[in-house]
Amino acid sequence: MRVVSGVARGIKLQAVPGDTTRPILDRVKTALFDIIRAEIQEITMLDVFAGSGSVGIEALSQGAKHCTFLDLAAAAISTIEKNLVVTKLNKKALVRKVDAFAFLKRSTESFDLIFVAPPQYKQIWSQALQQIAERPELIKDNGLIIAQIDPKEYEALELICFVEEKRKTYGNTELVFYRKV
Repeated sequence: MRVVSGVARGIKLQAVPGDTTRPILDRVKTALFDIIRAEIQEITMLDVFAGSGSVGIEALSQGAKHCTFLDLAAAAISTIEKNLVVTKLNKKALVRKVDAFAFLKRSTESFDLIFVAPPQYKQIWSQALQQIAERPELIKDNGLIIAQIDPKEYEALELICFVEEKRKTYGNTELVFYRKV
């Protein structure tokens, strides 16, 4: 796992020890950023269920202004912090050891992009998106929510203020894009 582009290009990232996370494959991350590259400059991002922090770190490397990383696991928090230091992107980041649902319920911040990559097969992704939709002020106008799921988990969601823009499948990873309208 590495940073695929930008100022930290080529730097290897640590994975969270154990098998509790599913890191995004470099080829999927490359495809994701090929899709959103035109929108990434100077954005603020929220990386929910951040794991190793790979997606948020990639956004920072490619020009995002700031990323807030959320995870509840101590091993994930430690890994994100180490990855931010090795990429020298730690000054553009905030790492929070917090329950994602509690954060989404209470946050007064607003983001241009929210990336959601929760544990698989528990419908957590749809719960997280429903919670974001209940608080549309979490996303700035025309902002994006991107969910990383297994294609078998997909279900069409009716989200207040958000429309499903596209779905892209890469093997056993699907990215679902929702735009704030």
